[in-house]
Formats: sequence, C-alpha cells, structure tokens
Amino acid sequence: MLIGNVGGDPNVRYLEGNVKVASFTLATSERRRENNGETRETTEWHNITAWRASAEYVEKYVHKGSQLYVEGKIRTRNYTDQSGVKKYVTEIVADNLQLLGRKSDSEQAAPSYAPAQSAPQYAAPQYAAPQTTQAPPTVTPAEDTDDLPF
Repeated sequence: MLIGNVGGDPNVRYLEGNVKVASFTLATSERRRENNGETRETTEWHNITAWRASAEYVEKYVHKGSQLYVEGKIRTRNYTDQSGVKKYVTEIVADNLQLLGRKSDSEQAAPSYAPAQSAPQYAAPQYAAPQTTQAPPTVTPAEDTDDLPF
C-alpha cells in the first residue's frame, strides 16, 4: 500500500491483443527528526503499472501531481536491452487505485477502482432504527413482574 504523488502524466499503451497498460511514477515521502533536531525528508520513487480496467481508470483520472492511494503487488522482472545488457526493473502492479486530496473545481469526482475479483471489502453493518409513529409503552411499578433483584 502506497500513498504518494504522481510524478508525471501516465504513459498508456496497447499491447498484443489490444490489452491496455498504463505506467507512471509515484513519489512517497518520509519525514524524520535527526538527533540534532533537524528535520530530514526522504523521497522514494516507485514505478507503478496498471493493466486493463485499472489502466482505463488511470488514463481517465490520474495526472501529474495527483495524490493517489495504490494497493498492489511488488514485482521484479528482467529484460535484455538493445545493446545486450540484462536489466532489472522493480515495479508495483496496481490492484486498487483511489484518488486522494482535494478536487479542483474543473475536475469531476473520480470513483476509486478495485477489480471485481479482489477480496471482499468488509464494513460494519448499518442498522436503521425502526420507524414508529406511536410512543413507546411505559411500564408502571404495578405492572413490573420481573423477579430479578436488579
């Protein structure tokens, strides 16, 4: 799970079979206080890749500077570049995405994206009080037949 700012507009492309893939960088920052009292901030850059419906969401809503929540899996892959050198890439393959922060007046509200096959999201059940028009019955001491001592 990462929360950060998008470093540049996403690169969206189509692969064989018309499969859409979007890639972009996400900057996450950490602040800490040194022993001498000085505050130091460290920024880490993450390569994010989104596939199919996630890529659609990225193309439609995610732009440079967007504050974004990303949930996914870390993957390391390798390839051989044009000069024959083996390269390694570590990236986050996004499963869930959600825009955070304030929306500007010109932006539409963006829903969060979570694939249909993801694990179920559980929330506390919502209970509504029954709607009644009658006042609740009152119990007088003479009617109280409860034999409990308290």
